[in-house]
Amino acid sequence: MDVEGEAARVLADLRAQGDPMRAENEKRYLKSDFVHFGVPVPALRKVAVSAVKAQPTRDELVALAETLWGVTQEGHPVHEARMAAVEVLVKRAALLGPGDVGLAERFVRDSASWVYVDGIAEKVVGRLVVRYPDLGAALDAWVNDPYMWIRRTAVLALLPGVRVGNPDLVRIDRFGDVLIGEREFFIRKALGWVLRELSKKDPGWVTEWVEARAAVISGVTLREAVRRLPAEDAGRLLAAQRR
Repeated sequence: MDVEGEAARVLADLRAQGDPMRAENEKRYLKSDFVHFGVPVPALRKVAVSAVKAQPTRDELVALAETLWGVTQEGHPVHEARMAAVEVLVKRAALLGPGDVGLAERFVRDSASWVYVDGIAEKVVGRLVVRYPDLGAALDAWVNDPYMWIRRTAVLALLPGVRVGNPDLVRIDRFGDVLIGEREFFIRKALGWVLRELSKKDPGWVTEWVEARAAVISGVTLREAVRRLPAEDAGRLLAAQRR
């Protein structure tokens, strides 16, 4: 793969599909100071995935992602280029190995929005943790990290295990207790999402966990956690928090 050439092609295709009005609306919605072209997500994903349609090597994949991530225009990162970097990693996540959790961490630390973090957290880090369970030790460190987006990554990286039927209940329990007093909305929401997803497969565990913490769990987390629970259990948990 000609990494530089492929990155330039992706960038040119994205720029050609941009919509200035959409770009302005997107910048406002994301509270972003990045450069935005205004490309809809499905179109952006199609362009990005085309870059790795032919099977790249792991080194080519990482080099392409790093090149796209580093694109700037007038001194500012380009939103669509960063999104494309995430998409190529997600598409070929099977090529990545345990050491690539460092690349994911670096991208998250260089992020300031859920729009980049969530795909990395769930579909890159989370998939790596499913394949290499020892990487859970990285999540143990991240859940106490001062940077909010790293903490969110630690939580959302538990989702793939839940979805494949192998939930890490020990970490869900422990991370939940670590983060239950969080003031950050994005952490509260992430914890709720993990509990909601787990409730589809193990509603009893979620009900018991939430009920024991009804006095301290945030409303944001609770509302997500009970969304898929049986109506009777959800109603009892909501009422317990109100009391």
